Amino acid sequence: MNVTYILLAFGLMLGMMLLGLPIAVAMAGVGIVGGLLAYGMPFIDSIAPVLWGVHNDNLLTAVPLFVLMGELLLRSGIADRMFGALAAWLGRLPGGLLHTGIGCSALFAATSGSSVATAATVGTVALPSLYKRGYRMDMSLGAIAAGGTLGILIPPSVNMIIYGSLTDTSIGKLFIAGILPGLLLTGCFMLFIMGHALLTGSTIREEKVPLAQRLRLLKDLIPPAVVFFIVMGSLYTGLATTTESAALGVVTSVFFAWHGGKLNWTLLQHCFVQTAKTSGMILLIITAAFILNLAISLTGVAEAMTTWVTSFGLSATQMLLVLVVFYFVLGMFMDVLSMMVATIPITFPIVTHLGVDPVWFGIFIVLMCELGMITPPVGMNLFVVHGIRPDKGGIRDAMVGAVPYVIIMLVFTLLIIAFPGIVSWLPSKM
Repeated sequence: MNVTYILLAFGLMLGMMLLGLPIAVAMAGVGIVGGLLAYGMPFIDSIAPVLWGVHNDNLLTAVPLFVLMGELLLRSGIADRMFGALAAWLGRLPGGLLHTGIGCSALFAATSGSSVATAATVGTVALPSLYKRGYRMDMSLGAIAAGGTLGILIPPSVNMIIYGSLTDTSIGKLFIAGILPGLLLTGCFMLFIMGHALLTGSTIREEKVPLAQRLRLLKDLIPPAVVFFIVMGSLYTGLATTTESAALGVVTSVFFAWHGGKLNWTLLQHCFVQTAKTSGMILLIITAAFILNLAISLTGVAEAMTTWVTSFGLSATQMLLVLVVFYFVLGMFMDVLSMMVATIPITFPIVTHLGVDPVWFGIFIVLMCELGMITPPVGMNLFVVHGIRPDKGGIRDAMVGAVPYVIIMLVFTLLIIAFPGIVSWLPSKM
């Protein structure tokens, strides 16, 4: 198949997304038209059994369960108490409450699975406090937006489930693989905040909290920690599948909502409605992605692209560096789901042909998508934190504040390319 036609079809799909057409419509449209041109009406007949098989996969049940788990923890006030507890422990570090924002984002990411939800929740709690205490708003917005990106790297992550379902990669291994990179990236963000505070001579620090009070506040960190260890512990030990661990997480979240006195019909109704909306959107995009995948597999697009790319003689490392640039540019104009479902069917066969581990590549993809969340002009987290800022400044503050974190994430990506064991070590111990 002529590579020119493949690139035109891919460009058409991206163009439709940029024009504002729904992601699912753009992908399904290109897939159906391409399949019809190649095979005619028999292609339409082949769509139904493929989609029936996809939606009967128990794995996809984990998507609404993890979304519901995050909603329950978000609406039950756990994030507010979590921020207060971390502020008592981290507020004395150079950089003060900015560390608390990053730490709170990392903890909430371990129960949310969504970058936007993490940035919105932590931002709503943290930004008024940061503004009241005189922190620079560009630094504050940048830290909260960057901290929110940890939502799709630190497991459980809905985006990892989507990647796993599209590539037939173990979700459990993807979740475990995200732990160490997620913690290291959190540490890198906090090191930057500390270094910046020391270099600029910033004296903003929180008042010292007595040790006895700090120890009492640790109880507010128990709910997210317990949910994380139940979900990841059951996966790591092999006691539960991904879907079963998600169900355990939901039950645990309901318990903590009840224990905190927040469990009522209004809370449950709101959580169920939001879960239905989010899950419906995600599953519709997955459906369209499998239609596109079917067209790609039947027409030999993946094989043609793999042959074409490998003809350049690039090594696996060189190919990954090319993809870093590709995803960095793409992230300026597309959201996370669009990037993942539109590009994985093409890039995954190429890199695995070059010997790249599918689990490692999943973490690489998630990192690249994270980058897109804080890359202007379409970085979703930038608009989220700007929308909840307590003052009247412009979006430029969020964009300027996010630049150092973009650089950190690019350097961190190069680090895992140079030392892939950062990603693969924990999964190898499963």
